[in-house]
Amino acid sequence: MSRIAIIGAGAWGTAIAIVLGRGQRHQVALWAFEQEVRESIESTRTNSVFLPDQRIPDSVRSTGDFAEALSGAEIVVSAMPSQHCRRLFQQMLPHLQADALIVSATKGLEQTTLLRMSEVICQVADEGKIKCRVGAMSGPTFAAEVARGDPTAIAVASQNTDFARTIQREFSDPAFRVYTNEDVVGVELGGSLKNIIAIAAGVCHGLNLGHNSIAALITRGLTEITRLAVACGGRAETLSGLAGLGDLVLTCTGTLSRNRSVGVELGRGRKLPEIVASMHGMVAEGIFTTNAAVELAKARGVEMPITEQMHAVLNEGKSPRDAIQALMTRTSKRETDLPANASGNL
Repeated sequence: MSRIAIIGAGAWGTAIAIVLGRGQRHQVALWAFEQEVRESIESTRTNSVFLPDQRIPDSVRSTGDFAEALSGAEIVVSAMPSQHCRRLFQQMLPHLQADALIVSATKGLEQTTLLRMSEVICQVADEGKIKCRVGAMSGPTFAAEVARGDPTAIAVASQNTDFARTIQREFSDPAFRVYTNEDVVGVELGGSLKNIIAIAAGVCHGLNLGHNSIAALITRGLTEITRLAVACGGRAETLSGLAGLGDLVLTCTGTLSRNRSVGVELGRGRKLPEIVASMHGMVAEGIFTTNAAVELAKARGVEMPITEQMHAVLNEGKSPRDAIQALMTRTSKRETDLPANASGNL
């Protein structure tokens, strides 16, 4: 049996633990910061705080101790909020096995550095003189649906073929299909940037706009996500797959999407601090990712109008209706970008 540590017991980390604990194939340690979560798991076999009503297999043990969670762990899954990634991995360093496979399952960017999560992990490991292998996992995955066993497909990305195949083998079961991908940049940016578009989709719903508006937003959102991912070294075809289009459609249309829900409330006129306070500890990564995405796009010389408008709504007090109007009255453009050797206004 493989020993697997999952760091972060929010809804997504708990859902991964349930997948890995099914069938008694692995010994799973789920590290939880909150004592209430640990006590709930040990006493009722459920995470009553973040993922209630979903039974956690007996092969999953909870702990708040990094040494215990990481002891003998051959695979480490990083499922904490993006803004805690660096600090937690710094604390984890003394307990990481040098040959462990680290899978980032967090969909976000670090605000201060604009780094993807796999880059943050590698940077911390390098500073600690530890050579580790890091990949990323992303795709259209609502935690509650994954936990209850709905058929789900996801991508794991690594430039190391053996790494990707190992994770594919260890994580796959009849309800959880894992595809491999070599494009870590595309998979991570697709999973991170779609949260911004999901907030915008929620805004459209909150403003009582119809299906035409949502369809246009998703399509143009995918265009700007792809544009930035390619500028950062990712592949356009990755953004047509599970970690791109698949995850984007899910989070823009599904009622379980926290980022979409934030947008809905913004569209209805509520203020962001009030919305965040009502989430009871749940994290909508798109709120943070918007800031980093705007800066990253500027650094790469990439135009991202939807992201820019959502940044103005979230950080500058711009009204959602004015943001939609600004998008609709932009200078007319071509639908598709021209080849690099062509000319024209993009």
